[in-house]
Amino acid sequence: MVRSYPMQVSDEAIMTTRVQSLAQSGLSRVPPQYIQPPQTRPVRHTAPEPDSIPVIDLSSFDPTQRASTRDSIARACREWGAFHVTNHGVPPSLLASLRRAGLSFFSDTPIPDKLRYSCSAAASEGYGSKMLATTTSDQNDAVQVLDWRDYFDHHTLPLSRRNPNRWPEFPADYRELVATYSDEMKILAQKLLALISESLGLRASCIEDAVGEFYQNITISYYPPCPEPDLTLGLQSHSDMGAITLLIQDDVGGLQVLKGGNKWVTVQPLSDAILVLLADQTEIITNGKYRSCEHRAITNPDRARLSVATFHDPAKTVKISPASELINDSSLAKYRDVVYGDYVSSWYTKGPGGKRNIDALLLDP
Repeated sequence: MVRSYPMQVSDEAIMTTRVQSLAQSGLSRVPPQYIQPPQTRPVRHTAPEPDSIPVIDLSSFDPTQRASTRDSIARACREWGAFHVTNHGVPPSLLASLRRAGLSFFSDTPIPDKLRYSCSAAASEGYGSKMLATTTSDQNDAVQVLDWRDYFDHHTLPLSRRNPNRWPEFPADYRELVATYSDEMKILAQKLLALISESLGLRASCIEDAVGEFYQNITISYYPPCPEPDLTLGLQSHSDMGAITLLIQDDVGGLQVLKGGNKWVTVQPLSDAILVLLADQTEIITNGKYRSCEHRAITNPDRARLSVATFHDPAKTVKISPASELINDSSLAKYRDVVYGDYVSSWYTKGPGGKRNIDALLLDP
């Protein structure tokens, strides 16, 4: 998943156009700006998929099972860059309550009331839509292809960024739920990064030390029913910019991850599990031993879908480089050092597009 950012459209369009409004208008065809080029349109499969995302039982971080848990995580990080975790220590009731509150905001709140929380062209926090765009070429003319989704982005960590007054006040427990969820996700992210570090033979704090203080955003994404799901994407193919993303979704499904560079695999929803997605800075720190997960979201013709992604990123002043413990004469550095703020700026300029942003940092062999 990815946080949203402003693209070059008018403030009026940003403030008023929402995918949910389009879906509710009864249109039978999607507007042309949402139509993907043929090479990126989803291909529907009716047969069961033989591959599935690994599920790792953390057993509430039982120390007697830590070695086997590390081995499972290492295999999942090498082969997928993603895995589900169960028995992760976050109360299932909190996951369910946050999904309920997020769905209530999108489903039960009138559009004019939602627009009170609209994000501006200068900041991503708030209620928005069509902020993530890929520029393609159509007979030498630039064409921006938009995602079929609305979202609410919350700035949650460090605490100096957290201002619940910018979040919905309905349902009544919305703000408290987001704050509690933020704190739980930080703890889980720290524990997971420790296990990921140890799975490479590194000290437990290695990746977290390299990342520094978490800059955390929580994005609740709402994907309305789409009349032409074969032509659109709810979220275009990309890998996340930061260190680690933790995601929950409802029972509709639609998230897909790329396996082996050429096969899209649908992530089957697990109500009490949390999906872990490795992001680009972890790929750099691990010197490519673990690759960030390329993923996308497809749309559904009949049902709306909701997901909650929690991003954990470095501060923009932090320089990211491969861990020195992984570099030697027989294992040279594969990535250039990068200041995270420069990486973010480059990502914004280029847009998503698979893993092209992280691949641009690869050193020549």
